[in-house]
Amino acid sequence: GPRVLEHVVDTVLSFEGERHHALRILRAVKHRFGSTNELGLFEMTELGLVGVPDASQMFLADRRPGTPGSVVVPTLEGQRPLLVEVQALTNAMSGNVPPRRSAQGLDPGRLAMLLAVLERRAGISLSQHEVFASVVGGVRLSEPGSDLGLCFALVSAVINKPAPSDLVVCGEIGLGGEIRHVGHMSRRLAEAARLGFTRAIVPTHSQSGAANKAPAGLTVQTASTLSEALELAQLNIKK
Repeated sequence: GPRVLEHVVDTVLSFEGERHHALRILRAVKHRFGSTNELGLFEMTELGLVGVPDASQMFLADRRPGTPGSVVVPTLEGQRPLLVEVQALTNAMSGNVPPRRSAQGLDPGRLAMLLAVLERRAGISLSQHEVFASVVGGVRLSEPGSDLGLCFALVSAVINKPAPSDLVVCGEIGLGGEIRHVGHMSRRLAEAARLGFTRAIVPTHSQSGAANKAPAGLTVQTASTLSEALELAQLNIKK
């Protein structure tokens, strides 16, 4: 069977991708002579699979700045930094019908946890709203560093106010509403600066090291809690 073959060969690769998206991700499941923390990005065209030289640019090509519920997040796929757009849409409900919760490209359990943190730690309740969250381009975000971006998208959607179009955000959210450090921040910020973003909000401890100094043209602001980060982006609302 397949598991027996995995023990025999030196390298096992797998393709991932949504059926209705052209992007395909090639991951190394096993590599006897190197790291499996790498990936390749390809696009399915009429000529077959073609390598994607600038995936971040492709993911943001159709982005509409100034749209409520849209936030750009610098994430990592393997060792490669990528900028992806996280979108959220909320719809107020009435009556006793349980509101829907939908997550595309995101962990539904993580979405539920962040909704609870927003209500208990930031005073922003979406318990009477339908919530739809999505990652544009068919990418799946599994790392917790996208938590802050998803929270920004949710708040931006519910108050119907766009996040700053030149802003990227990154950070893991704890149950206490604190923003936790994520790795390889310098790579993430360099990718954001390369694509013309001029402002970033990151965890306080992510900018403490000399190796994580801000790239030229990028203003980096730090926050230790979710409420502080929302205030920096002027997305906070009165309780």
